[in-house]
Amino acid sequence: MRDLTILIPAAGASSRMRGGDKLLELVGAMPMLRHQALIARDACARVIVTLRPDDGARLAVLAGLDVTALPVLDAAEGMAASIRAGAAFAQATALMILPADMPDLTLQDLRDLIDAFDQIPNQIIRATTIDFIPGHPVIFPAKCLPDLMALKGDEGARSILAAQKHRIKLIALPDHHASTDLDTPEDWAAWRAIKR
Repeated sequence: MRDLTILIPAAGASSRMRGGDKLLELVGAMPMLRHQALIARDACARVIVTLRPDDGARLAVLAGLDVTALPVLDAAEGMAASIRAGAAFAQATALMILPADMPDLTLQDLRDLIDAFDQIPNQIIRATTIDFIPGHPVIFPAKCLPDLMALKGDEGARSILAAQKHRIKLIALPDHHASTDLDTPEDWAAWRAIKR
């Protein structure tokens, strides 16, 4: 595996959960955020989790894991603040952006993306659903770090993906692993009903 850092952006407010926290919802027997951090750490030695500075509950679920919890002072700006912080921390390594709220992703999914990146390390690797709908995670080579550090607002890296679409290699993951993200109580209830 080439030099790689995995960034889990977890500094959002979970505002669509109407008072709950999607990253503390249980996946199996553990909170979503811990589940995601565990598979990330099994796939890669360097894992960053961005957090709001006052988010003790999310920090607590990471206890005992060999990951770096990175406070983001300007988290209220949106996703770009987490990406900038992660890109700066990654220094000269490639950066996988692994959303914190995608419970269908597996360790094998991450390994498949990393294996693809090892084969073509100068391209952006983007996961898709089984029917090739683009989703997440995304691996950006180190040369993209300056662009990531220049992002603003709450649209994540969409502008970079649009500008670099000729350099994107799409990797299909099983089923809808690359697109299932759960933002509302209804999303979580529907997902659990399917998983029973």
